[in-house]
Amino acid sequence: MNAALKHWKEAATLIVTAGRRVRAPQAAGPAPHLARRSGCDYDVLLLKRSGKSGFMPNAYVFPGGLVDPSDFSDEWLDIFESFRNAPNFGLRSVKQPLETRPPIFATDRHTLGSSVPGDVAFRICALRETFEECGVLLIVPKLGGAEEARCAGDRVPRYKANQLCSDELGRWRTLVNQDPSNFIRMCRELEVLPNIWALHEWSNWLTPEGRYGAKRFDTAFYMCCLQDVPHTLQDQKEIVRFEWSTPSEILQSYQKQEFWIAPPQFYELSRLRRFPLLSDLHSFARRRAAEGCERWLPVGFLQDGHYISLLPGDKLYPSDSSGELKGDLRADTQEGDDLHRIIISDAYVGTIKITITPKYDHVLPVLDPASSETSKSHL
Repeated sequence: MNAALKHWKEAATLIVTAGRRVRAPQAAGPAPHLARRSGCDYDVLLLKRSGKSGFMPNAYVFPGGLVDPSDFSDEWLDIFESFRNAPNFGLRSVKQPLETRPPIFATDRHTLGSSVPGDVAFRICALRETFEECGVLLIVPKLGGAEEARCAGDRVPRYKANQLCSDELGRWRTLVNQDPSNFIRMCRELEVLPNIWALHEWSNWLTPEGRYGAKRFDTAFYMCCLQDVPHTLQDQKEIVRFEWSTPSEILQSYQKQEFWIAPPQFYELSRLRRFPLLSDLHSFARRRAAEGCERWLPVGFLQDGHYISLLPGDKLYPSDSSGELKGDLRADTQEGDDLHRIIISDAYVGTIKITITPKYDHVLPVLDPASSETSKSHL
C-alpha cells in the first residue's frame, strides 16, 4: 500500500472481454434495453453500481476496486513459489524506462514493506475484485497450468473461469467478500494461482479533483480476453446488475442516455471499437502491453454549459502540477492544433476530440458511435 499518495488511493480495474455466443438469460441478468446486434464477435463486461454507492452511484463500470493490503502480502511469495525467482513472477518485461513509468507501476514496493512487485499485486487486486463483484474467478493450477498461461501466444487462449463447483465457488466468494485476505487462503488450500498472466497492462487513469466527490483513485487498467462468456453474478451489495454487450452497443445506449458510464469507460470502449475481432484485440493487447503506458489525470473546466476534460497531449494541458492551462480555453482551435479532450454535454453524454498520436503504441478511439472510422474533428 502506498501511504505516500496525497490525493489518491490505489486501485485496479479489469476490462473483461469474451467471445459472443447464444446464451440463455441468467437470473437478474442483462439490462433489457441493450439490443443484440452483429458487427463484433465479443462482448465486454460492465457492472452497474448501486444507487447507494459512495462513488459513482448507478454508473456502469468495469469490475475492479481498491487495493487491499493483502494484495501486497508476502504470503503470495509462497503461493507463487515456482515463479518468484523469475523476472517479475514470469510476467513479460516492459520496455518503458522506469523514470517514465506511471508511479503506480514504478514505485519500489520494497520501500513500502512488500516484496510483491506492483505489477503482480495490482493484477491480484483486479482478479480478486472481479471475483467479489461478479463471481468470475480466473485461476490456474499451480502445476502445469500456470506455465501454460504464462506462455500463451497471440491466439486467444482457453483461459478457464469458475473452475470450481458452484457450491465451492459460492462459499469462497462469500469468504473473500468478508475478508480479502481469504483470497490468499483460497489459492493456498485449492493449490491454484490467480491467473495474473491473462491480464495485459492497458492504461492508468487518475480521478480528477472535485468531479466525483472526495474519493479519488489512481487506477491500473488491465485487459483480459476470454474465449467464452463465463457465468456472472451480482455481489448483492455494490453491484445491482451486470451487462455483457459489444463496445458499440454500450456506446450507442450511452449516447441515447439509457445509462451512464464514466469518462474512462467511455474512452476505453471507444478504443475497443478498433477491434471487431477478439483475436485481434488479444494479439494487440498482449504485444502492446510490453510498451508500457502513460499516466492520465484529466483536468476539467466548464465552458458554455459543457464540461471539458483535457488529457495529456492536448495543447492546453497543464505542464506542471499547478493545473494552470497553457492557453485560453475559449480561443478558437486551428487546423493542426494538438487536441486530446473529452467534452460532456448536459452533464451526461460525451464526445472525444483527438488529433494527437497515442504514446506507447496505443490506438486512437473511434469517435463516431455510428461509424467504424476515426475522424479528427475540432472544436
